[in-house]
Amino acid sequence: MRVSTILEQKGSAVATIRATATVAEAAGELRLRGVGALVVSEDGRTIQGIISERDVVRRLAEKGAHSLDEPVESVMSAEVRTCAPGDRCDDLMRIMTEHRMRHLPVVVDGELAGIISIGDAVKHRVNELEQESEALHDYIAAGR
Repeated sequence: MRVSTILEQKGSAVATIRATATVAEAAGELRLRGVGALVVSEDGRTIQGIISERDVVRRLAEKGAHSLDEPVESVMSAEVRTCAPGDRCDDLMRIMTEHRMRHLPVVVDGELAGIISIGDAVKHRVNELEQESEALHDYIAAGR
């Protein structure tokens, strides 16, 4: 399965936040939108970074509650791995596992076009396996 197929089913909306927003604002957006990460972007098209729940928790553990007043850019991951609509789901799962990341923004012609989470990738892989299993059962049953 390809990233484009996943995006067709889940949609291409991406939760973003500005780099100058506070960590507290980011935490509020994460909760409000029910997502695990926000793409840091000034215009909703270019990627400056990504901030996840893990980033927020780590900063709180390191520096305490006053870190909630810091700007997102001080906490975000500036090196963001991305994927393309033609990439295979299996490849994304491998990349996410190897690099211990849960979200990959999707980029088309240098612009943000969606985001894939590890949950999206696993869900679609499980669906594929279920379809393959059903096809094998049908094949075996028809052969008897």
